[in-house]
Amino acid sequence: MSSYLLTVLTKKQEVDTIIRDTIDKVLVLRFGRASDPVCLQLDDVLSKTAREVSKFGSVALVDIDSNEIQVYVKYFDITFIPSTVFFFNAHHMKMDFGTADHTKWVGAFHKKQDFIDVVEAIYRGAMKGKLIVSCPLPPERIPKYQLLYKDV
Repeated sequence: MSSYLLTVLTKKQEVDTIIRDTIDKVLVLRFGRASDPVCLQLDDVLSKTAREVSKFGSVALVDIDSNEIQVYVKYFDITFIPSTVFFFNAHHMKMDFGTADHTKWVGAFHKKQDFIDVVEAIYRGAMKGKLIVSCPLPPERIPKYQLLYKDV
């Protein structure tokens, strides 16, 4: 239900445009599907916090089932959903979560404040010219997952 309150992107051109046109704000792209229960939980957190982070961030949902989006799914190696990717002034922002993958947040946020803290930390780091920042959350609130490497 809350995904109706956020912009849903289904075309590569829409993703390209929002990445290029979001200036001086953190762009949060949630890759997932509207039918997944964990995605719905994350969408609820994102929609409830979108107004609170609106001064320094904006949120959009990317439908990974769209054929045109597959180039981004492959590029960001979206194997688990939901996966959340962050940008600032068209630069991919990375965050050290204490996991092997610094390129995206995998899973849902436990609390609204966790999401706000992550976006704010990325914004502050980006304003200082950093492309990777440390996660402000305690390790017990960061989802853990096992990376599986295919064809290695």
